[in-house]
Amino acid sequence: MPLADVFSLLVLGQGKSGLDVARWALAHPERVSATTVYGGGSSEPNDATRALEAQGASFVYGTEQVEGAYDVCVTCPGISEFSAFFKAGREHAAQIMGEPEFAYCLSPQNWIAITGTNGKTTTVTLLYDLFRGLGYKVGLISTVVYRIDTERIESTHTTPDAIRLNEMMARMVEAGCEYCFMEVSSHAIVQERIRGLHFTGGIFSNITHDHLDYHKTFAEYIRAKKLFFDNLPKEAFALINIDDRNGRVMVQNTRATVKTLSLQSMADFRCKILETHPDGMELRIDGREVWVHFLGRFNAYNLLCVYAAALLLGADREEVLQIMSTLHPVSGRFEFVRAADGTTAIVDYAHTPDALEKVLQTVEEIRRPGQQLFVLCGCGGDRDKTKRPEMAQIAVKYATTAILTSDNPRHEDPDAILDDMVAGLAPGDRYLRIADRAEAIRTAAMLAKPGDILLLAGKGHETYQIVGDVKNHFDDKEEALRAFALYAKN
Repeated sequence: MPLADVFSLLVLGQGKSGLDVARWALAHPERVSATTVYGGGSSEPNDATRALEAQGASFVYGTEQVEGAYDVCVTCPGISEFSAFFKAGREHAAQIMGEPEFAYCLSPQNWIAITGTNGKTTTVTLLYDLFRGLGYKVGLISTVVYRIDTERIESTHTTPDAIRLNEMMARMVEAGCEYCFMEVSSHAIVQERIRGLHFTGGIFSNITHDHLDYHKTFAEYIRAKKLFFDNLPKEAFALINIDDRNGRVMVQNTRATVKTLSLQSMADFRCKILETHPDGMELRIDGREVWVHFLGRFNAYNLLCVYAAALLLGADREEVLQIMSTLHPVSGRFEFVRAADGTTAIVDYAHTPDALEKVLQTVEEIRRPGQQLFVLCGCGGDRDKTKRPEMAQIAVKYATTAILTSDNPRHEDPDAILDDMVAGLAPGDRYLRIADRAEAIRTAAMLAKPGDILLLAGKGHETYQIVGDVKNHFDDKEEALRAFALYAKN
């Protein structure tokens, strides 16, 4: 049920998020005629509440007994829908909702999310760029960065917590954003960070081995992703990659309108790779040819998601294809760093077995006879240990020489992580083991001959390395340039 143009507001809870709702209401007197905030049985006045009282909000302390009549009641996190406090709010308001739903009611008209293992960041970022190119004000919530139209905000999580999400949604409204494209992680789904949001559309990219340290089994990981589509409203679209065997599973119980995409079979939206060159690909999308500044089959899927979602949102096909031809890769996603002698480092976020193999398959497509390939990869500490030997096996399978090193060790011993990685390798496999990542990059640059390729996998856009609880500055691109410069002088 949409909000009225003007409404009276009841807020249950005087914590940070409740006060943020009150601040928004006071800043928008054209929408909110009166604001009343109940704090609950243990609440007391403080500097923050007194400041809001001075601005015109009414505060009630020390009780959960609500009086009066209100158009809208917003409940803060932690107030159970089974509590007497919640019941009192429901009895005294025409509408009751949590903060995410309230924020949604005030948010951009079109809220589109993507979930899956790989490709989420690229897809939402390209949708952001595309709709900006179409002339819209747009929001973005991604692993790399959050954006409120042109404003850039540091990203802390793939999907932020409900409080921060609400804050950004409110700011998107103020900025006049008409669309928001966001990544939805499996953690965010099961932790209900997006509860109450009503999406215009949902996209499924793929699902592969990841996050089993959290979900414990692959079946639970699939179930977490599926919950998102189970909860889509009937007015929404569910766009799925049917080349992934779990694509159909995702929408078994959805009420949304299901649309399909594929590079392999009949679908609502289809794509074929016609040519691949070192600087891009020629694609045929729904019978139309388009040149793109991307490489790899995985990027063909990402671009097809972008194209299909844009058309489902009502964009003109010719405009979409024209703008797609101007788009460029996201930072840290198959990003090139070149030395003066022609040696190339490819920086990519690939941190799952499937992502690493897809990136290496793409490298094989552009690799010339005689070019050596050095594959540098590690695995994160305090994360899923079961994928470590598989990552090492994939690196060794494609590389002239694999270099196993640190990613973000966190609270684990880097050498213990490497022990897990090499456990799956056979005698005679060609690899080096160098725990220090900067040293590993220097070693790859030293061994490389002019024109060779270095794949630096696992960190991508990250400009830090987490050791213990400390984030130390570390940028694969910077380290590659430094190593290239060092050995160019020798």
